[in-house]
Amino acid sequence: MSELLTKAARAKDSAQGLGVKTTEQKNAALHIIADQLISEIHFIMGENEKDIENAKQKGFQASLIDRLVLNTQRIQDMADALKQQAELNDPIGDVLESWDRPNDLAIEKVSVPLGVVGMIYEARPNVTVDAASLCLKTGNAVLLRGSSSAAHSNKALVDVIHRALEQSDLPADAVQLLEDTSRETASKMFKLNDYLDVLIPRGGNNLIQTVVEQSSVPVLETGSGNCHVFIDESADKQMAIDIAVNAKTQRPSVCNAAETVIVHDAWAKKHLPELIQALQHHDVEVRGDDKAQALAENLIPATEEDWATEFLDKTLAVKIVPDAQAAIEHINQYGTSHSEAIITESDDNMLAFFNNVDAAALYHNASTRFTDGFEFGFGAEIGISTQKLHARGPMGLPALTSTKYIIRGKGQIKA
Repeated sequence: MSELLTKAARAKDSAQGLGVKTTEQKNAALHIIADQLISEIHFIMGENEKDIENAKQKGFQASLIDRLVLNTQRIQDMADALKQQAELNDPIGDVLESWDRPNDLAIEKVSVPLGVVGMIYEARPNVTVDAASLCLKTGNAVLLRGSSSAAHSNKALVDVIHRALEQSDLPADAVQLLEDTSRETASKMFKLNDYLDVLIPRGGNNLIQTVVEQSSVPVLETGSGNCHVFIDESADKQMAIDIAVNAKTQRPSVCNAAETVIVHDAWAKKHLPELIQALQHHDVEVRGDDKAQALAENLIPATEEDWATEFLDKTLAVKIVPDAQAAIEHINQYGTSHSEAIITESDDNMLAFFNNVDAAALYHNASTRFTDGFEFGFGAEIGISTQKLHARGPMGLPALTSTKYIIRGKGQIKA
């Protein structure tokens, strides 16, 4: 039997027993994993360094290498997220609705695990821990398939998780990692309907679309992030500059970083040069439309392709518009329904933005960088969904549940 089928079977076999573990048992396991991560931090970083060196030798962009890095702070953040998850409500077994019928049938709608989650993702090894811990908390087994670029890091993290689970009441087989990262094996994973209940892709648009188009397993789709910040006419100058710079530069390689700043013409005539200078101070390459180029220096001419590009680097497009409606139309045309922000002191324009922009997360006077499970208080996230069915936005614990109906009777039969 292939590695894929062997590990998928182990995950499925463990799922039933995992699904009935108590909240106390699951929380205890999360704490053990958190402690194990810290106690083996040097082992993890040593294995991660192998991936970093391989990436450098292959000429990976700095933004892609940044996604791979596991340093002391990032490992500590993972441990903290695990402990935060342990403090969150366990959704499994929650009675979501209940009612009595005229025939005295008592009906409850109850939250239950999905079963076995298949997770296919690129680069970021932190996803290994996020996905495993979220699945364990919700009583789901997980089959992980990371990318070859993070192979050493992912294996190290799963080894640590297994050593931790062996000290807990949860089955270590509930977390499985495919070490074969070939496309052929990934394609077979897309068809494992007998083993997987849902498949979650997390990565670039090409990966996500490949999974959506080729998978026969139901897909819980995460989305790429072509995110925008719209600076309205009434925006406070310093607030707008601070938010735009933060949304682009705080961590450019992630999906909630801004890729286009849209600026109201009246604001641009007063303040655009200062905004551009602030961005360029952070080494951002700014690509502007004709109007932006006329108002500020040292801009590269923007192309039609730039408006639709998720740069994931220190590159930003700037668009000048006559009003909020034009900004909304631009976002709905080029955005990916991820995260969008408006900087304004106008309640009317804020409400128009909130009511008419199609996105999972909408911000008023705040950076798009907050679209994140940890920032939303979810502990971590399995991904950020831009679809509209089952879950949308940062997907925390409730997104990894399904429901079943419990019906209690007293001998009723249907006439």
